[in-house]
This record gives sequence, C-alpha cells and structure tokens, in this order.
Amino acid sequence: MNILQAILEAMESLSSNKMRSGLTILGIVIGVAAVIAMLAVGQGAQDSITGSISGIGSNLLFVFSGNEQSDNTRSIQPLTLKDAEALTDQFAAPSVQAVAPMISGMGSVSYGAESMSTSLNGVTADYEQVRSYTVSEGEFISDENLLGRASVAVIGVDVADRLFDRREGVVGETVRIEGQPFRVIGLLESKGGSSFGSEDNVILLPLTTAQSRLMRRGQDQVDMILVQALDADSVNQASDEVTEILRARHRVGMNGDDFTVMSQQDFVATAQTITGVLTIFLGGIAAISLLVGGIGIMNIMLVSVTERTREIGLRKAIGARKRDILIQFLTESSLLSMFGGIIGIGLGWLIAFVVGQVAAANNTPFTPKVGLEAILLATLFSTVVGLFFGIYPANRAANLQPVEALRYE
Repeated sequence: MNILQAILEAMESLSSNKMRSGLTILGIVIGVAAVIAMLAVGQGAQDSITGSISGIGSNLLFVFSGNEQSDNTRSIQPLTLKDAEALTDQFAAPSVQAVAPMISGMGSVSYGAESMSTSLNGVTADYEQVRSYTVSEGEFISDENLLGRASVAVIGVDVADRLFDRREGVVGETVRIEGQPFRVIGLLESKGGSSFGSEDNVILLPLTTAQSRLMRRGQDQVDMILVQALDADSVNQASDEVTEILRARHRVGMNGDDFTVMSQQDFVATAQTITGVLTIFLGGIAAISLLVGGIGIMNIMLVSVTERTREIGLRKAIGARKRDILIQFLTESSLLSMFGGIIGIGLGWLIAFVVGQVAAANNTPFTPKVGLEAILLATLFSTVVGLFFGIYPANRAANLQPVEALRYE
C-alpha cells in the first residue's frame, strides 16, 4: 500500500463518520489553539515589559539603597544628594554623562471639582535628559526652581486630560497637590502606557520642594539615583565607577555594599526570566488540553478498530500485510491530528488577536505575539500526539488474526 492510497482510504473512512471525526478533531483544535494563544500571551507580556524598561531612557543605571546579597544590614546608609553630586565628578566617573536623584510617592491632585490620584516625583533639572522626557508646552523644572523651592509642577497628559479636559493652555493654571497650591509650568509629551502603569499619569516637582513639603526625607535623603552612561558601551564601566565612588563615601567594609546598582540590561534579563517561566507555565497548561485531545484520538481509533474487525480480517485474508493495516490506521490518526492542528493554528491566532483588541480597547499596552516557533511547536506536538496515540490502536488492528476477525460479530 502506497502513501497516497492510504490517505485516500483514511479520508473515506473518516468521512463515513463525520460527526465522530469532527468531535475528535475538535479536541486537537482546542489543544493547539490553547498552546498557540498562551504562548502568544506570554511572548506579548515579555515584549511589553522589556519594551517598557527600554523606554524609560537610554544607557541607564539605577542606584538603590540596600543590598539583598550583602550581610551589611545593620549599618545601611541612605542615598543622599551629596552621593548624587559625587557621581558627577568627571575625574572619578568619566563614563557618567548625567545624574538625576529623585524621590517618589503617590498623592492627590485637584483642580476645581476634579481630583485624582497620581504619581508624584521630586526631580532635578537633569531628570529631563536622563528619562528622555520632552515638554510639549511650557518648560521643564530648572535649577532656579530647585534653589527657590518653587511651588511649580510639570504634569503628564493624563493629568491634564482628567483635570482640565484639554492639552493646550494648561501652563499657568494652579492645581492643588495634597491641598497645597502649585503652578503648572510645563506639559510633558505623551509617552503612552507601560506594563508598570501609564507614563503620562505623573506630576514632576522640584526635588527640594517635594522633600520639604510633600514627601519629607531626612538629611537630603533620596529614594533612587538615575545615572546615564555616555553610551551603551560605557554602561559597565559607569557601573564600576559608581560602585567605587559609593563604596568610598559609605565606607562599607568586608560585609558588602549597602546599595545596589542595576542597569537596564539587568532589569530586562530579570523580566525575561520571569516572563519566560510564565510562558512555559501557560504553555504547559495548554499542552494538557492537547494531551486530552490525543487520548480522544486513541479512544476513537480503538472504537474504529472494533467496528471494522471483519473488514480487517477480510483484508488480511486476501493478502493485506500487517504493515498495510498498521499504515492504514496510523494514517487515519495522523490526518485527524493534522486537520485539528491546522484549524487550531487559525483559532489560536484569532484568540490572540481578540485578546490584543480587548487590551487595546482598555488602553493596556499589551499585544500578544504569535511567533513561528509557537506554530511549529504546536504543529509538531499535535503530529506527535496523533502518531503516539494512534500506534496502539493501529498495532492492535494489525495483529488481528484473519480467522478470528472474520468470525467477529
């Protein structure tokens, strides 16, 4: 029996039981669609998170107080403005281009009858360059604002939309932040949303003003220091320079550093590890449904063998070899799996597309990505499932004795 003849006979056999064949294929369809959709969701989540981290700025280092890998837990010194100033020394840190200390928190802002909760960041003038912000109207926070502890604010477009219901002519308006009046001096260009929340739902304040009036910190303490390296090739060197300067200033001993320096690449690597585990987990759950579909194929093929026992006996009696019977039933199970896989690929893509549309409708920056690897994996897995679960029924049919098969009622 050649392959073409086996395929034609398998198609004829499957078409004679359309309802049963359709329900069997449905199990594979659901399994393949689930695998592709879940892998697409996982890949989309990874791209969204890593894209958000990359969109924060370019060639950045993040300096935090404390270090989980250090034994020096009793004498942790907070980061201060003087630490940030030391990092700007071009002789000690020639690979550092800009330094932006900051403090952050949440607060309420109101204008007239409108109010909302938003992120409050106390920043310096260099924050604009480090975070790649652009002001569409007005101006950014200046050194004069910092020296005078001015009651001024630069707002994001989400804040402008909510409070003023417009994005033009907001400069000069007065808003109340935690009940205190602040004059709007600038409007940030939209950065869009990210996996960490909207980049536009933010208010930037002079660091000195935020420290003294809204988010009190002692001894010029800051929450984080953003450091921008000269270029991508200088990031590692800048990290070493920052580490050495802070070690000298904090006088840390053999117990280890009391601060942490992380680069964007570190954040991206961590995010990729987490989302990679998530993707494998989701794909594993979806693969269970594909396994159930394979069991359905085995069940139907066993029923088919039982129903066609006399046919098998007749074929073997007139000269069909064991290999011919084996090929016949393996072809049927493979076709069931193949049809299910093809339809499942289309359904999986459709599910991923719908999820992306729902996310877009809710202003969530998330786009499931159906990759070629996911399609190949699902197709290969469904084919293997069809062959694996078809072997036992096909082997059982091939081993039937012609005489006993012809006697079967």
